[in-house]
Amino acid sequence: MSRSDRRVLGQQGARPLMTLLVGAIFLLAQAAAPTPPSASPPAPAGPATYVGSETCQTCHEEIHGAFAKNPHHALEASKKWKGQSCETCHGPGSKHAESVDPKDIRNPLKLAPADSERVCLTCHLNQKTHIGRLQGGHGKSQVACVSCHSMHKSREELVARKPAAVNEKCASCHVSVWASFQRPYGHKLPQAAMSCVDCHNPHGRSISSTVRATAVNEPSCVQCHGDKRGPFLFEHAPMRTDGCSACHEPHGSSHPRMLTRNEPRVVCLECHANVGSPAPALGGVPPAFHDLRNPRFQTCVTCHVKVHGSNVDRSFRR
Repeated sequence: MSRSDRRVLGQQGARPLMTLLVGAIFLLAQAAAPTPPSASPPAPAGPATYVGSETCQTCHEEIHGAFAKNPHHALEASKKWKGQSCETCHGPGSKHAESVDPKDIRNPLKLAPADSERVCLTCHLNQKTHIGRLQGGHGKSQVACVSCHSMHKSREELVARKPAAVNEKCASCHVSVWASFQRPYGHKLPQAAMSCVDCHNPHGRSISSTVRATAVNEPSCVQCHGDKRGPFLFEHAPMRTDGCSACHEPHGSSHPRMLTRNEPRVVCLECHANVGSPAPALGGVPPAFHDLRNPRFQTCVTCHVKVHGSNVDRSFRR
């Protein structure tokens, strides 16, 4: 091997060693360099604070103008919520005012029904209209207050009072019930002569039925049908136990008297059947001489004219 070849091999073997030395020097220089001070952690954000309705008006001018016609706007002048009527329901708005992010403000429309109602019950707790809220159908079905009430709109839109507006609101969910009013005979709801809340309490009652009760826990039917009210010396049992709906279909029927069946005798025989009596005569209750094959006995109310109750006859014949 010549001298020049040995020189080349020596240079090639020295290169990896030089590379290692340079890397070691670089690492030592980094370790010796002063470490920059670490940045202090951000201070924890404080809770949101109240900013007042004027701040809300800056962005929500249209809603603020409509809300001025709403009964809830009276909170603006109250002692507890003076100047903060918006934040009564939406909560403190300082974070939302800074970020303009919908997530930084409470929106009852987007809350779960239980949480949304908790906001409303802050003021509307223990009012007589809400006594049966948990027992009523709306409460059990988790229908929130804001599903029926418009908080930012006028008094008429907050609580619908005109029959047509009330019926439209109820029919939006109770489609099958509204369809029954289209039958030939029924209460005059499609004609806006009355509304659903004339008979039903939408907030519920302390019992499962939502039918309104009058003076002595009587069904609301007697408010219009006072001649059927009583008290009677001889009461017809279904009137006491099941009420008017035992025989009548209040929402609509194909019978002129709004009966649950097409023929009055069929309605009567649902209770007054000849259980255990020999055919062909219908005995027991009604008595055996009531042979329903005879046309004279096929309409019970021809003789029993006081089927709702009587003061003089146990058989309701007068």
